[in-house]
Amino acid sequence: MARRRTVALLSGIDAIPENWHNEGTVPSAVVHALARHLAYRRLRHTLETGTGRTTLLFSHLSQDHVVFAVGAPADSISKVRAHPLLNRDCVTFVEGPSQLTLPRYNFKHQLDFAMLDGPHGYPFPDLEYFHIYPHLAPGALLVLDDIHIPTVFNLFAFVREDAMFELLEVVENTAFLRRTESPASSPLGDGWWEQNYNTRRFPIPLDDQPRSIAAER
Repeated sequence: MARRRTVALLSGIDAIPENWHNEGTVPSAVVHALARHLAYRRLRHTLETGTGRTTLLFSHLSQDHVVFAVGAPADSISKVRAHPLLNRDCVTFVEGPSQLTLPRYNFKHQLDFAMLDGPHGYPFPDLEYFHIYPHLAPGALLVLDDIHIPTVFNLFAFVREDAMFELLEVVENTAFLRRTESPASSPLGDGWWEQNYNTRRFPIPLDDQPRSIAAER
């Protein structure tokens, strides 16, 4: 996208309040960081969980953007769909809880970009990651929003040490990581002993851990 058009698009998105819908949306600093990271990438197939001002941006940067988000009674999808900045030709909405829609989705292409900003309760961030990471192409950008929430930070703590990813930066509460050339962990195997997060911490010392409820009293 030409720089002048990008500046105009970002100005339009900045004018939308961050409490635009009742699901919450990312701050302007993160929207601008997304535009900066994606400006020189060829985005054929992209994905995000959750929707908001970011969807308006991705609809102009991606050739094929898929959004997994809850529909009514949440108003995020309806507000995004109705906004004049949305490039409707490039966006597909998959409505419903991502806990149900992602496992059923038929991925036909590798992803050049994915942003995870769906449900944050445990184990849902991990579940979203499980269904998406095998489809990230080498060089793809993975963005994790709301890493200040402990459950999301747990995922971030694992991913930032994994050989599959390189941490690029953290902007406010959002982490930007690049998919490396390292082979993906098998989604049907185990291999915990090959994962950096495990090898750097194994074995966990259990001597100081309570062995029963009675021991905690």
